[in-house]
Amino acid sequence: MAVISHVCYRNDGWVLDRTKGSHRQFIHTIKSVKVNVAGKLSIESPPGTLNSILKQAGLQ
Repeated sequence: MAVISHVCYRNDGWVLDRTKGSHRQFIHTIKSVKVNVAGKLSIESPPGTLNSILKQAGLQ
């Protein structure tokens, strides 16, 4: 859930685009960037995965 709160709930223009299984794809409304987030909402992502997602999103 920490990944979702960093990417989506920051109110930074990220929107959930699609979901397939436990993978969610977010798109940015202004930038042409897509970020894929894997895993269940109830399970925390490993630190390396979290850092990779934040780098892709340009939040770190």
